[in-house]
Amino acid sequence: MISVRNTPTHWGLRNRIHKIELEQLHLKRFVEKDKDRVKIMRNSIITKIEEQEKAKAATLTKTQSELIKMPTERTIPVIQIGDTIDVSTWIELGEKGRTQTFSGTVIAKKGEGTREMITVRRIVQGEGVERIFPIHSPKISKIEVKRSGVVRRAKLYYLRDRVGKATRLREKK
Repeated sequence: MISVRNTPTHWGLRNRIHKIELEQLHLKRFVEKDKDRVKIMRNSIITKIEEQEKAKAATLTKTQSELIKMPTERTIPVIQIGDTIDVSTWIELGEKGRTQTFSGTVIAKKGEGTREMITVRRIVQGEGVERIFPIHSPKISKIEVKRSGVVRRAKLYYLRDRVGKATRLREKK
């Protein structure tokens, strides 16, 4: 406690100091109560965050188990322009997933190394459908070469103008 002389002129000052000390004491009590309240709130927030982290960990372990099932080393066959291939891609449907096969003729290749892409064309119900696949994508589970065609071009875009049997390529012997 702050000492002030005990004279009538200092009584007002003494009362003010006493009030300030009481306010400080009251604030300490309030802060201690508030700390408990904050601890309770903090604990509830922490438990919510921990629950969210557990849920994330559960989904991660699911996807990790799926990755473990997938082969780590995938052999990629030699793909050339004019080859008829089947490309099996992994499609996710919500929590589930499945492989979907797209079969057609390779009409173009571009890129090198891990950025290599192939354009595959097929005819579906009289309409031409082309898809571009990155060869090294983890979504591609398998590439299978069905047959190889004889071509003299690097890009077979002229097949877009052809219809029916005219789109066929001679097979390599």
